[in-house]
Amino acid sequence: MFDATTILGYKADGKAVIGGDGQVTFGDTVLKSNATKIRTLYEGKILAGFAGSTADAFNLFDMFEGILAEKRGDLFKSVIGFSKMWRKDKHLRQLEAMMIVLDREHIFILSGTGDVVEPQDGKIAAIGSGGNYAISAARALDKHANLEPRELVQESLEVAGDLCIYTNKNIKILEL
Repeated sequence: MFDATTILGYKADGKAVIGGDGQVTFGDTVLKSNATKIRTLYEGKILAGFAGSTADAFNLFDMFEGILAEKRGDLFKSVIGFSKMWRKDKHLRQLEAMMIVLDREHIFILSGTGDVVEPQDGKIAAIGSGGNYAISAARALDKHANLEPRELVQESLEVAGDLCIYTNKNIKILEL
């Protein structure tokens, strides 16, 4: 079983930002410290990140990109279509991965059971082993600090890197 990762998505002030650490572990061994777990989709208009099995995540990214193309980049319609496909397929339901997808208007968590969750506040989402640390830091910084969205994501992921043994500080960030 591969453990690891912290992915944090944040949208505010007309910007969308996603960040992720670079650590991939297998048991108690770090296999890689500079993995890329985030990417842009649909002509650079959608941001996405994954936590879980890398092979599963790449399959999910490919499927989601196909649906985005079919729905002409409409993120809301795409996550609903993706969820339906995920739930109906007996092989996909076994995948061990989660995704965060966002644009400037929406942010969603897509789970391995085909669930689509829009965060209660509509702007902060985190997944992975360090997700609770990152989202706690992000909520506090969002409420009490005046940071640019990119800075908020960076600082929150660094907090997660300090606390979660499956998360490092080799942080990559993408922004719309």
